[in-house]
Amino acid sequence: MPDDGAFAPQFVSARHRDETAELGMWVFIATEVLLFGGLILGYCVYRHAYPAAFAAASRHTEIAIGTANTAILLTSSFLVACAVDAFAEETRKTCVALLSGAILLGSLFIVLKGIEYAGEYREHLVPGLDFKFSGELANGATLFFIFYFVATAIHALHMMVGIGLLMVLARLILRAPTARHRAALHSAALYWHFVDVVWIFLFALIYLPGRTA
Repeated sequence: MPDDGAFAPQFVSARHRDETAELGMWVFIATEVLLFGGLILGYCVYRHAYPAAFAAASRHTEIAIGTANTAILLTSSFLVACAVDAFAEETRKTCVALLSGAILLGSLFIVLKGIEYAGEYREHLVPGLDFKFSGELANGATLFFIFYFVATAIHALHMMVGIGLLMVLARLILRAPTARHRAALHSAALYWHFVDVVWIFLFALIYLPGRTA
């Protein structure tokens, strides 16, 4: 695998450069764990305070779309892992094809999420925009949907960043893959897998409570 051989003065070698980049990605992921961990902790506190309201509100989410998006992201993670494994000069087209599949699946996730948001807007389930939830559970349901929109919107933003990263890498790898691109792809894969794991937690917290009681 060719390498451009370039590295900044603070690195002693190209390998040191690549290992530092990977460590930087792990540190970034750690900060993201704090972000989503704080959101999930807040959810758990309020779910404990309003269990009936959270269960009732959860039943208003689109379980079919949530399940489809979970399958989509798991499949995309598989494709990205295969792309990392297929990274080589002689198999660069296969690697790019796998990345393209992951990009398409990630884009499909965003489209389905947009459809879900539109349906919830029509049903007046967006807090602050003519929110309507009948009965004494309205206050707790408002808290549920605040968490829902904040957490899923932040997650969707992370998805779009990941799609952009994969698109850039696919173009670079198709042109002329180097060892530096391998390190970049590995870091991007770590990020993509993390975003997928976050969704699994959000799916369990958002879509299942009112249906497992």
